[in-house]
Amino acid sequence: MADPKGFLTTPKQLAERRPVDVRIRDWNEVYVERSLLPIITKQAGRCMDCGIPFCHNGCPLGNLIPEWNDLAYRDDWSGAIERLHATNNFPEFTGRLCPAPCESACVLGINQDAVTIKNVEVTIIDKAWDNGGVTPQVPERLSGKTVAVVGSGPAGLAVAQQLTRAGHTVVVYERADRIGGLLRYGIPEFKMEKRHINRRVEQMRAEGTRFRTGVSVGEDITGQQLRERFDAVVVAAGATTARDLPVPGRELKGIHQAMEYLPLANKVQEGDFVETPISAKGKHVVVIGGGDTGADCLGTALRQGAASVTQLEIMPRPGDDRPTGQPWPTMPMLYKVTSAHEEGGERVYSVNTTHFTGDEDGNVQELHLVEVEFKDGRFQPVEGTERSIPAQLVTLAMGFTGTDTANGLVEQLGVDLDARGNINRDSAFATNVDGVYVCGDAGRGQSLIVWAIAEGRSAAAAVDKYLGGKTALPAPIRPTDRPLVV
Repeated sequence: MADPKGFLTTPKQLAERRPVDVRIRDWNEVYVERSLLPIITKQAGRCMDCGIPFCHNGCPLGNLIPEWNDLAYRDDWSGAIERLHATNNFPEFTGRLCPAPCESACVLGINQDAVTIKNVEVTIIDKAWDNGGVTPQVPERLSGKTVAVVGSGPAGLAVAQQLTRAGHTVVVYERADRIGGLLRYGIPEFKMEKRHINRRVEQMRAEGTRFRTGVSVGEDITGQQLRERFDAVVVAAGATTARDLPVPGRELKGIHQAMEYLPLANKVQEGDFVETPISAKGKHVVVIGGGDTGADCLGTALRQGAASVTQLEIMPRPGDDRPTGQPWPTMPMLYKVTSAHEEGGERVYSVNTTHFTGDEDGNVQELHLVEVEFKDGRFQPVEGTERSIPAQLVTLAMGFTGTDTANGLVEQLGVDLDARGNINRDSAFATNVDGVYVCGDAGRGQSLIVWAIAEGRSAAAAVDKYLGGKTALPAPIRPTDRPLVV
């Protein structure tokens, strides 16, 4: 490495976030403009010559982290983006949104603070965009083969870009009015401004990828029609069936799934609404679910002017240190303070919602809960701990249970589902129907953006081989691969 003593002489320094009292007044990204290159190059220099870079295994994409860290330290930004793009189509997405399993697997992280890999990654790609280093890669020749991609989230975009660059004619179908899937409408603007999606889509258009928005495959066009029109079909529609909360009072007005609430806030930023139809302004808000989506709801409610925000989690509070049962290089369950948690709200752990009560007009007013403990293989209520909290807006952020079957696509294509409600596939991402493939959350189940991109790249290689008998596209993972998490 360029600085063999960097990990000894340079302390860890994270990207700077804007002051809380400033950033909650707008919807811009929470971080200060990432232009402090001397800091970033020094942080890249902390990457040690560890011999075996376990960060490669921690990253599903197999990102060449030590290589682009070294190039960033040497101020070779063109070389750094070439190495970064060699394994990752969209580092501006992962560098902002990925929970960084690579950092959990960093060898330096065994007994020191890990290298700030995400910060270096996003700086490399942002600098490349600023300097004109990201250009369309138009294929030299066309194969004459056509591919339909259903869904424009990170998996769908990755498979589409790879297959377009391989020379196939690719059409991406998206039922929403804009491209991006959960990146567009599930991720708040303050975590990732949508200009990053827009310019990547424009690059893909210039390369030859075609996009069709406002088309619900299964309704506006059938799965059978896709199979007749295209040589291959890739389903990358996500796992969008939200987990519900079947308790008394669930029917009250003001209780919404997170993916009913968050997209509307994003549509305000897109200019579709002046005010969101579901607003937290002046209300006591309760978010059920302690994950990243719950934090997104929290940050959104605070920006809308909520009177209070309480986030509930059935699991106990994670510890601050790596648990003994989750040793390096696995990704541990740790207590995490996101940017949204810095901004306000209260987190309550080890509780379960028992029911809701409302007013005479049918609007939710209170959430009733009880403390729980894990005994005999399940969560059991603790006697005498029942209480209620004010709740005039409730968002359910409890994850997803499988791919959407309501629109008829699964039935029309004739693909099988697995025991978890996801589309079944073999080791080459192929379903039981010839020429139909699946990648991302639709086949894997709810997962991380980095896994979605990795699956998209791997599925593209499988489809390319199916269409042409061979492929030069990289395939970083197999469907059976699992993250380094206990």
